[in-house]
Amino acid sequence: MQLLKNQYEKIVDEICDLRWPALTREELLAIAHAYYYFSVQFCETVEIACRRFPDDRNLQELRNGECMTDNLSPYPGIAAAGEKMNHDEFMRRVVAMSQRSQDDGRRIDELGQAYLAAARRIDPDVRVASLPTYEDGGLARVFTAVLDARDWDDPALAAFHHFLVGHVRLDSNPDMGHGALCRHLVPDDRIVPLWQAFRDLLAGAAPRLAR
Repeated sequence: MQLLKNQYEKIVDEICDLRWPALTREELLAIAHAYYYFSVQFCETVEIACRRFPDDRNLQELRNGECMTDNLSPYPGIAAAGEKMNHDEFMRRVVAMSQRSQDDGRRIDELGQAYLAAARRIDPDVRVASLPTYEDGGLARVFTAVLDARDWDDPALAAFHHFLVGHVRLDSNPDMGHGALCRHLVPDDRIVPLWQAFRDLLAGAAPRLAR
């Protein structure tokens, strides 16, 4: 199993090693837009897991921490005090706040819709098995790398920064964090295409990342 695990971890390494500090403000806004589509996929996967295992209290708690939750509230212009929402809704509002060209918005929407279509073709049980690879360190590492970007001087990017920092906090506690709630799920190498699609989504949104 460790060998299989290393396959997705290598992709996490690739994402973390992208040129995050080199991104312009506009490119980072494109990343936030692209990440919205990952967030949709992730929330869908949590719901699938809860339907697959309706008696699993840990997964129910994970859903409570990702869906219809106020753990990112309040945030000016995005979430009122105590307002509960799915985390993908938080990101949708971030994208709606940003001032970007319609052409670039359409480009990211096309990339995102293609990403969602690819993810939705993957067996639901495989998607469920991917949850610990996201929540038990994988996404926290990616978010920490994205936070190395230098120009956050934009209201939408400040909200995205709040989202990333909040998720590192939610995921990082080894005993109480979100990773502990899904660690009992066992991934295998079938989850690798999900990470590859995520990497390609980010690199497609800001091509200079990989140059």
